[in-house]
Amino acid sequence: MYEYVRLGGGSGYVDCPARMGLYAENGQAILIDTGGDKSAGRKLRQILDSNGYKLQAIYNTHSHADHIGGNAYLQKQTGCKVYAQPMEAAFVRNPILEPALLFGGSPFRELRSKFLMAEPSVVEDLTEMLPGWQLIPEPGHSPGMVGYLSPDGAAYIGDAVSSEETLDKYHIFYLWDPKGYLETLDRLEAGINGVRWWVPAHAPVCEDIRPLAAKNREKVLEIADRVAGLCEEPQIFENILTGILNLYGITLNAQQYGLIGSTLRGYLSWLQERGDLTAGVEDNQLLWRSV
Repeated sequence: MYEYVRLGGGSGYVDCPARMGLYAENGQAILIDTGGDKSAGRKLRQILDSNGYKLQAIYNTHSHADHIGGNAYLQKQTGCKVYAQPMEAAFVRNPILEPALLFGGSPFRELRSKFLMAEPSVVEDLTEMLPGWQLIPEPGHSPGMVGYLSPDGAAYIGDAVSSEETLDKYHIFYLWDPKGYLETLDRLEAGINGVRWWVPAHAPVCEDIRPLAAKNREKVLEIADRVAGLCEEPQIFENILTGILNLYGITLNAQQYGLIGSTLRGYLSWLQERGDLTAGVEDNQLLWRSV
């Protein structure tokens, strides 16, 4: 675990539970995401030191704890700058916003864990890239997630796709906005000029992302159809959630309730927007029904 893999030129990555990008040129290094906690940051520092790299900057794809958890440690150790898209940067500075977003209010105790709340770090809004780098818009998984294309053609795309194993085992993966996520998959399937390697955080590195993007799309559309089917009779949210979990044989803990519950609300909003569902309050209950 935490193996440094070189792709070509200055581009490479660190293979670990949440794969991180490592670009090095003339002894200067850029990290794309930093793993889940201080321990991940420490291991990244060891890789940098053993290769004689000075950490210049950290680019965060998005603000989820498993992508920013090493920021604070590395920043304190090296004085490097951290950059993120402005909306994501707000969450990096204020980690309580992540569980609050999932819960829809001040989060209960089980959501205030390091799994959902990284240590805050000093982050600057990303307004422009270094020469030779390209920003890849990736809405859907997180409000302002982006990917980064290196000068050598490595596309570090964060959580833009889930692995086949994840899709087959868990079915439902966290999404802020399914509609935006499908737009991201459109972008990946259409191709991006200059990409030689696709480096997702939770799926194998590959040269052709289209088959995996298609499988992710298939699963999103499948879940949408099942949600709409559960609403043929008017349903409150908890009944829809229970119905989806039972269909897929999923059992939740408290943290997963936050993640899957928030994801399902995103599906309901999207289905309402495209005219498949209506929502209305009756007898002090918000009811969803298929059109």
